[in-house]
Parts: sequence; C-alpha cells; structure tokens
Amino acid sequence: MDNAQAIRNIQQNIARVIKGKSPVIEMTIVCLLARGHLLIEDVPGVGKTTLAHSLARSIDCSFKRIQFTSDLLPSDIVGISIFNRQKQAFEFMRGPIFANIVLADEINRTTPKTQSSLLEAMSEAQISVDNQTYPLHQPFMVIATQNPAEYHGTFPLPESQVDRFLMRLRIGYPSPEEEKKVLDRPQSLHPAEELDPVVTAQDVLDLQDQVEKVRMHDTLMNYLLALVLATRQTDLLSLGVSTRGALALCKAARALALVRGRDYCLPDDIKELAPLVLSHRIMLNRAHAVRGKIAEQTERVVHDLIHSVPVPL
Repeated sequence: MDNAQAIRNIQQNIARVIKGKSPVIEMTIVCLLARGHLLIEDVPGVGKTTLAHSLARSIDCSFKRIQFTSDLLPSDIVGISIFNRQKQAFEFMRGPIFANIVLADEINRTTPKTQSSLLEAMSEAQISVDNQTYPLHQPFMVIATQNPAEYHGTFPLPESQVDRFLMRLRIGYPSPEEEKKVLDRPQSLHPAEELDPVVTAQDVLDLQDQVEKVRMHDTLMNYLLALVLATRQTDLLSLGVSTRGALALCKAARALALVRGRDYCLPDDIKELAPLVLSHRIMLNRAHAVRGKIAEQTERVVHDLIHSVPVPL
C-alpha cells in the first residue's frame, strides 16, 4: 500500500462516522503524522470523543479515555507503584497514558498540577516514576478536548502545557443534512465500534518517517521564520510564538504536503496551518483582550500577520 492510498483509507474510514467534517479529519491526520498532539476546543456533543476513538480504530491502535475532573490526581494518569507482598517489592501499575491514542477529555476541568503530568509524555514520549523511566507506545498521540474558558468549573491551561499541542481545532456543528444522517444511524453501538482497521500501527510509523523526507526550500523556511518573528514584534501580543512553535509549524507543513500527495512544501501550506498551529501559543495584551473571545481574537491576529508578511514567489 502506497502512502497516498494509506492516508486516503484513514480519511475515508473516519468520514464514515464523522460526517461532513473532512477538513477536521484531514488536520487530525496531519497532526498524527507530524508526531504532534491535538487540542480540540468546542462545546460538548459535537463529536470530539468520537473523532479520537475513530482514529484509533482506523489505525489499529490502542485507545484510552481519561475523564478529567477537579479531583483527578497525576497518579490516575501515569500510574502508581504498589507494594507486592509476595515479591516483597514495589510494582508499577501502568496508568491509561500507556496507549497509542489517549483522549484527555475536558482537560481544563482538572487542576494545573494534574494537567502538568502530561508534559513529559507529550514532549519525550516517556513517563518517569520513582526514578524509573518507562517508554510509551508508538505511535503516541494525545487528543485533548477543552470546553470554552467561560464555562463554569474550568482551569486555564498553563502556557507550557498549551505549547505542547501541535494545533488547536474546532469541530463545530454539522450541517442539517449531515446531522439528519447521524440521527438516522442505529444508536445501539458507539459509532466508532463499527469501524475496522484500514492501516496498521507500523504503517503510521512509516508515514511519520516519510514526513521527515518532505522538502522545504530555504525561502519557505525564511517565510515561516518571518511569520514567527512578526508575532514577537507586534504590540497586540504580550507573548509571541516560541521556537517550539516554529518547529511545530515546520513539521505540520511537511505533514500536510504528504497528506496531499506532495514531497515538497508550498507557501499555502504554511498560510493554511499558521492559525491552527500558532494561535493557541500567543497571548494578547490585556488592553486588547476581550473576555470570552480570546480564541477568536488570537486567530484574527495570526490571520492579519499572514497578510502582512510578504509571501515568497
């Protein structure tokens, strides 16, 4: 199976369950192939959990869902050492983070201390407990869902946590036609349970390796860096894009090129991805921030900066 066919199979399989959201499916696959993690910010009930489950089923990978609540502890995520009386030694009981696709559901419902337990896993693909390091399964991807910040009982994600997510997406409500198809579907099983794997985990690892081989010309690299630099120089922002953010945009552009059947990047790849990859990494000046509209405002700033930075010809 060639790269294009494998990617097409994943897209079509997920589309059997997630109706009318082809761009969201495509960007989710881009995030996976770029070895990144995905933050989905939207209202409840629009298919965030189903998207994560469908992805795991399509690529024949293990899937774990963690429901984040205010009393969740770090050990509930990474695991805990328990004393074994028979062996007279402590044994590490692995937590749900040990899966290929991990759904961190309503991640901003828990405290920053528990949120931070994901940092090492998302950055290093490993977990350290009691001076022991445990590698995580590969491929590994965290898909976190987040309710809008103005909802009651939420904790804002720390900047260090948000920066670990490759991109932020919103699914949005389906069209009336697609929503009717969802209502007509039998409700006896979870929709994702109907899906069969169309690729293997090894196929995904091979595709991730192919992303590294996608070419990005020096002029495009300079364009990407100019866009990142613009976020650090505008008076609208108190925090610009970090070097990690620049690297994320570079990896995402290469992955998008591969998903669309190319072995080279285009300026349009960077322009299309910049709002998704950069907007959650920047911080508005308080004088320009409007409560309840932060996400929309940061995306608008990135869009304006895209128009202000000359595109290489």
